[in-house]
Amino acid sequence: MTIADIKKTMESKMDQSIQAFTHGLTKIRTGRANPGLLDSVQVDYYGNLTPLTQVANVSLLDARTISVQPWEKGMGAKIEKAIRVPMPPMTEERRKELTKVVRSDGENAKVAIRNLRRDANDAVKKLVKDKLASEDEQKRSEAEVQKITDKHIADVDKLIAAKEQDIMSV
Repeated sequence: MTIADIKKTMESKMDQSIQAFTHGLTKIRTGRANPGLLDSVQVDYYGNLTPLTQVANVSLLDARTISVQPWEKGMGAKIEKAIRVPMPPMTEERRKELTKVVRSDGENAKVAIRNLRRDANDAVKKLVKDKLASEDEQKRSEAEVQKITDKHIADVDKLIAAKEQDIMSV
């Protein structure tokens, strides 16, 4: 494995960490309707549990209303039975709790990214120890790995800030 391979692997894993964090953020309620809230809803479709998005069109009508339009006439009652989710408005206290959850999840994503940085640096050190790379290459590699890490952590910070803004807006 070369230094370039190590960096490429690290960067793809960091991207996956950010994707996982972004996916987790979609599940956190903001007080605004979000079609992603229904992603995990399963509907009985001819005896098989099928994701709602495969039997109906899910869209937003306004900030507080999600529209679900079944593709077949007979599915309406089954879909209605599967969702039935009352969404009361959020209190200021609940909004603050959710921002804490977002920050915590963001910190976990940053820790995962930093762990990947450490793993990549350790792999490069092992190459130097095994005389497959020079110390100059190691220094250069560590600087590049740090740049990549900083970029990914900045991305997580942007996602956190955007989600907090979304949660706190009424």
